[in-house]
Amino acid sequence: MKQRSAKFTIGEVVRHKVFPFRGVVFDVDPEFANTEEWWNAIPAEIRPHKDQPFYHLLAENDETAYVAYVSEQNLVHDDSGVPLKNPQVEQVFEVAPTGQFKPKAMMAH
Repeated sequence: MKQRSAKFTIGEVVRHKVFPFRGVVFDVDPEFANTEEWWNAIPAEIRPHKDQPFYHLLAENDETAYVAYVSEQNLVHDDSGVPLKNPQVEQVFEVAPTGQFKPKAMMAH
């Protein structure tokens, strides 16, 4: 199998190429790792290939905040500078002096 590198990194703000939402990456799967039910729910004409990185996003649109799972082919870097409103962002990330999102250190039990 061909090894691929993820184009986006944890803490990077991205937006969807087609649908009106954006978010911050909090995890990356090197290839599709969701359910077949989820996969088959995507209309065949827009269904992405499985052999690419998929990103877990703390996402938002004009109406709500949620978690999204998106293929690399459907994402671009978001350089709008508009602050994210998803309340989960501050639970997972801290803002570095450079303005970048950095994962918070997790406390071990």
